[in-house]
Amino acid sequence: MNPSVLESDPASAGSLPLDKIASPYERALYLRVTLRIVPLLFVCYVVAFLDRINVGFAKLQMQDALGFSDSVYGLGAGIFFLSYCLLEVPSAMLLRRMGAKKTIARIMICWGIVGACSAFVTNVSQFYIARLLLGVFEAGFFPGVIFYLSSWFPEKRRGVIIACFMVGFPVAGLVGGPVSGWAMTRLAHVANLAGWQWLYIVEALPAVVLGLITLLLLDDNIDKARWLTEAEKGVLRQGFAVETERKRKVGQQGHAKLRDALSDPKVYMLAFIDFAFVCGTYSVTFWLPTVLKDSGITNLSVLGWLSVIPYGMGAIGMITISRSSDRMLERRWHAATAGFIGGAALLLVSHPGNSPVLTVGLLTVACVGIFATNVLIWSLAADYLHGSPAAATSIAFVNCIGLLSGFCSPFVIGWLKTTTGTLNSGLYLMTAILLAGILVMLIGFRRHTASHGASGAS
Repeated sequence: MNPSVLESDPASAGSLPLDKIASPYERALYLRVTLRIVPLLFVCYVVAFLDRINVGFAKLQMQDALGFSDSVYGLGAGIFFLSYCLLEVPSAMLLRRMGAKKTIARIMICWGIVGACSAFVTNVSQFYIARLLLGVFEAGFFPGVIFYLSSWFPEKRRGVIIACFMVGFPVAGLVGGPVSGWAMTRLAHVANLAGWQWLYIVEALPAVVLGLITLLLLDDNIDKARWLTEAEKGVLRQGFAVETERKRKVGQQGHAKLRDALSDPKVYMLAFIDFAFVCGTYSVTFWLPTVLKDSGITNLSVLGWLSVIPYGMGAIGMITISRSSDRMLERRWHAATAGFIGGAALLLVSHPGNSPVLTVGLLTVACVGIFATNVLIWSLAADYLHGSPAAATSIAFVNCIGLLSGFCSPFVIGWLKTTTGTLNSGLYLMTAILLAGILVMLIGFRRHTASHGASGAS
């Protein structure tokens, strides 16, 4: 077979739907690659987020059992992000030496072991050490996967693929509550372990299993995939050849070394944009139960089930908006529109006169808009950074700065709520930061889109 890679020139395809650009052969090949790679990484991301957020559910039993104060527990929950950020770039640098497959497997196996060991902490020092080590070993996972996916899928397919991976975040929110509740109630006192101990074990050990599966199923890159023929590898490489030529024409140069990336103002713009968007994300996820409760929903069971709606619709929105971004080969205005609508909903959600129905509706709109912006910023970042030798470390640096919001956002909102007596002031500040991120993106990346044909202001 002599496959036709493209039926038309993607560089001049404008906003043609993706299905009219790619041949049936190419679509079938990319579907095969997607099914081989993405479902596994999606499940890994779900487990990663469960390991990250289960400390909040464990708090319901663990805090009283070990006699931790709120300040001790809050610091332990947030300290994860500090070690994660400190080790993010070094972990990504190891990826270039070890390869993506071994790096992702190493991260998952180690964090799974540490996560399970969290079940056996007995004092404050051990709790802090466990949380610090969890951040140490999980560092590099997200940028490693983004780099890995960008090595398999060219820019015209990258947005929806990254969305399929990142949808693991809202899915973790969907399943986290039921799984955590089951572990803490049904497994309590089994083998003389408390429910919160089983929670850590049940949600951590799958990471070890998935790490071993990763070693068996993933290949570092297209060239090392034995399950592809040479003709199929050629088709996949051609997608990147088109991307490389488009970047050459618009004068987009890659970063040979990390210091080159750190001297590029757009890398810092991407870092701030990610920080701003993640501030919006954690504003929703950390305070969603509180907002629902303040609206008058006092039954915890009902509250738990209602929280499924924003997460579920957020997941659908991530895929739908990213698909549109890929079809139109455009990132900025998709992200700006979604972020603005999500930010507006976040601004309105804590109004004291909101009914429960209106609160759920506003939270749903906020989740759809803000979750989608997170996918699109990483699509934009992957498009801009892909192809350079320092891509993995550049992505890690951007993610490192962005994740600082995971530590700052809950603290600032909590402090403002304590100071002012209302959640409004904190949400207003986070919305302002989110809008600042949108503004920086629109100004800073006016000449960078996914298509050569739209290389000017889009």
